[in-house]
Amino acid sequence: MSIVEFLIGLSVGLGICLFWRNRQNQKLKRLLLTLQIPGNDSDLPLMSRLRREISFANEQRQILESEIQTWQQILQLSPSGFLMVDEENQLIWCNEQAKQMLNIDKWEPGQVRLLLELVRSYELDVLIDQTHHQQQPIKQEWVFHPTYSNTETGEYPEQLQPKSLTLRATSLPLSNGRVGVFLENRQALVELSQAQNRWVSDLAHELRTPLTSIRLVAEALQDRLEPPLSRWVERLLPEVNRLINLVQDWLELSQLETDSSNQIRRKPLDLHTLICSVWQSLEPLTSAKKLTLNYFGPQSLIVEADESRLHRVLLNILDNSIKYSPIAGEIRVEVKLLLQTDIPKFVEINIIDCGLGFPELDLPYVFERLYRGDLSRTRQTTTSESEGASQSSTTGSGLGLAIVRQIILAHGGSIIAKNHPQTGGAWLKIELPYEKTVTD
Repeated sequence: MSIVEFLIGLSVGLGICLFWRNRQNQKLKRLLLTLQIPGNDSDLPLMSRLRREISFANEQRQILESEIQTWQQILQLSPSGFLMVDEENQLIWCNEQAKQMLNIDKWEPGQVRLLLELVRSYELDVLIDQTHHQQQPIKQEWVFHPTYSNTETGEYPEQLQPKSLTLRATSLPLSNGRVGVFLENRQALVELSQAQNRWVSDLAHELRTPLTSIRLVAEALQDRLEPPLSRWVERLLPEVNRLINLVQDWLELSQLETDSSNQIRRKPLDLHTLICSVWQSLEPLTSAKKLTLNYFGPQSLIVEADESRLHRVLLNILDNSIKYSPIAGEIRVEVKLLLQTDIPKFVEINIIDCGLGFPELDLPYVFERLYRGDLSRTRQTTTSESEGASQSSTTGSGLGLAIVRQIILAHGGSIIAKNHPQTGGAWLKIELPYEKTVTD
């Protein structure tokens, strides 16, 4: 009886063993199928195949780790900063340039900490969140103000207080919800531009008095000289006036950039009345080219703004529209209120002409100082048109739109240059803050 029981137990044990072995073989086969290593080794035992493929997987892992180290070394030597965060905005890795730009001094490679704990930058945090949601590269520029330190007291000594930096960041979505951010320190360029502007402003200030003296002398000589000498004075005066206007425009632009808050004197004014007043002041030019102004908007809209500055904005833009519009053309001015939660928050002013528009390559630069596009592509009227409108010369100081932009920014607004899809002409869109007044 014991022998029978032994045989029965042995049979059951062998059956269980064979079942378990078959099950393990099935698992190994599935594992081998997932690895899918090249080569025909189906005749090898499963364990040999498994050892071979594990060895191959280790080799691949080492190759990938070597490639990662190579790319990290490249990024370490890059002049740009780079950092990478995961789907929860935890810092995974950054190079030395990023650590220096952002003053990251409480993080070491291998640590995983929230980026917001290490870098107090709202703009950077928003940029990364937008990249997570939009899943496309985004560019942004801002001024970074360090607000923390590595000292025990949490404060920098005055002589070591970190300086603010102008940073430009380009973010890009990566796999597994990660985001990479390249950082460029533009502070040196900003300081160089500011130094150049100060130098030119000082030069313009010094030139204003002698140029005024030259104009006074030329005007005095104009009445006392006879032809042909008087013709030289007549040619001299317009050039002197042009230089004086250039100097004055540059000084005004510099004042707006350095102290815009004290340059703006706000008071209630009717926008429609101001537009009509500016158009009437340009009547000699509009009559010569037989241009018409078509206004679309409320007949009375009170805004809080600096009347003389806003007059300058409309004058510069409409003067440009007149210069580059064909004879018997139309200039459109559209005014409307922009609502937020059913409450008017902004006034939008659209000024559209029917000329040739801005060259596409010039659109990002039209508001820069002294910028002039390629003359072969700039907006111009034909020779026959310019004969009938000699007063509308296309020459200018090159600062008109730069001044326009600074005035709008000083009011807390924005301005964009486009080409209108219907007319093909220049389209300048202005937005100004709006608050309803009692007179409305």
